[in-house]
Amino acid sequence: MKNKIILFWAIVLIVIISIAVIWKKPTSLGLDLVGGSRLMLEAQTSEAVKKITPEIMDSLQYAIENRVNALGVGETVVQKVGENRLLIEIPNISDTAKAKEFLGETAELEFKEPAGTDANGEPQWKTTGLTGKDLKKSSVATSQTGEWIVSLEFNPEGAKKFGALTRRLVGQPMAIFFNGKLQSAPRINEEITGGNAQITGGGDGFEYKQAKEMVDLLNAGALPVGAQIIEENSIGPTLGADSIQKSKFAGLIGLSLVMIFMILYYRLPGVIACVALCIYSVIVFAIFKIIPVTLTLAGIAGFILSIGMAVDANILIFERTKEELKAGRSLFTAINSGFDRAFTSIFDSNMTTIITCVILYVLGTSIVKGFALTLAIGVLVSMFSAITVTKNFMHLMFGTGELKHPALFGLKQSDIQNAFVATETKKEKAKFGVLD
Repeated sequence: MKNKIILFWAIVLIVIISIAVIWKKPTSLGLDLVGGSRLMLEAQTSEAVKKITPEIMDSLQYAIENRVNALGVGETVVQKVGENRLLIEIPNISDTAKAKEFLGETAELEFKEPAGTDANGEPQWKTTGLTGKDLKKSSVATSQTGEWIVSLEFNPEGAKKFGALTRRLVGQPMAIFFNGKLQSAPRINEEITGGNAQITGGGDGFEYKQAKEMVDLLNAGALPVGAQIIEENSIGPTLGADSIQKSKFAGLIGLSLVMIFMILYYRLPGVIACVALCIYSVIVFAIFKIIPVTLTLAGIAGFILSIGMAVDANILIFERTKEELKAGRSLFTAINSGFDRAFTSIFDSNMTTIITCVILYVLGTSIVKGFALTLAIGVLVSMFSAITVTKNFMHLMFGTGELKHPALFGLKQSDIQNAFVATETKKEKAKFGVLD
C-alpha cells in the first residue's frame, strides 16, 4: 500500500507540473487557424547543375522541410509547384521578413578551381564538384592569429574529393564560394588529407556573427541547388477563431457524453476512468506545448481520436474485471486479473496504432505528420493513464476489501458466483484462485 500512495502523489505532481506548463506556455496553432506567411522558392541552375530534374526537386523539398520543421512540429506546408518551384507556408508568422529569417538563407557551399581570367584580368573559377552536399559538419573556430574562421569537416566521400582536389591544385589557389560570393581563395601548398578545411573570410576575416550564421546555415543542411525567393506574402486563416471555438465546444460535448456513458454503465469505476481521462488530457496537452506541437484541425482530430482509444482501454479493463467478479473472485484479485488480462489486448492494439503513426510521420506530408504525431503521443499517454492511473486509483479506493455492493460495478448480487478462496495465503498473492 505504501508504494501505491507514493505512486498516487507522483501522479499528482505530474498533473501539477502539466497544469503549470499549460498555464505558462502559449499554444502554437497552425496556418488554417491563425494564418501565416507564404513563400515561393525557385530552384536555380548553376555550373554544377545545368538542369533542374525531379530528383533534385525532391532533394530540395526534403532539405527545406527539415529546416522549417525545426521551427516546431507543425503543419508547415512544403510542396512542389511546377517543375522548379516550392511553395512554403509557415503558420503564425505574418511578417514575411521574419518568415524568411526562420527559413534561413539557401546555404550553398562550393569549392572552385582557377579557369583563367576575363578581359579585365579578373580571375575566373570553374566548379569542381565539391559542394556543401559533401559536408559532415561545420563549426566556429579561431585561427592562429585569433581571427574567427569556419572549420569544415567533410563526410567520407567529400574527404576523398577534397584530397584529390588539393593534390591537383598544389601551387594554385582554390576558391571557396558561399551563396555565390567568394569568401576566400587560399593557395594550396600541399595535399590536404583527413577531410578538414577552413574558411578564413578573406583579408578582413569574419566577424563572429558572420561566422556563426554561416555555420548555422551549413549545419541546417546544404541545399542541392541554389533557391531564390520569387514571391512572398501574408495570408489569413482559412478557418479562424470561430472554428477554434466550435472545435472546443464539439470536443467538450464529445468528452462529456463519453464520461456520462462510462459513469452510467460502469458506475464507480466509470467515475475513476473519467478522472483518469481528465488527467490524460492535461498531460497530453502539456506535452504538446513542451515539444511544441503546432495544432491544426488535423492535429486536434488526432488528439480527440486518442481520447477515444484511452476510453477503449478502460472499457477492456472494466469488462475483464466484471467477468472476474462474476466468477466469484475477491475484489482485489478481480481488479488485478482484469488489468492483467486486458493488458495484452491494449498493448497490441496501441502498438499497431503507433506503428501506423510512425509510417504516416515518415512518409506523409506535413499535415499528415501533425495528425500522426498528436495521435502517437496521445496513444502513449493513454496507456499510462489507463494502466497506471486507473489501476492506482482503484487500488486506493477499494483496497483489499470484499465486494459488498456489486451495484457499484453495475452488477447484481445474483451475478456473483462462488469461487475457490485462498485462505492460507494473502489475498494479494492470489490470482485467478491459484496460489503463487
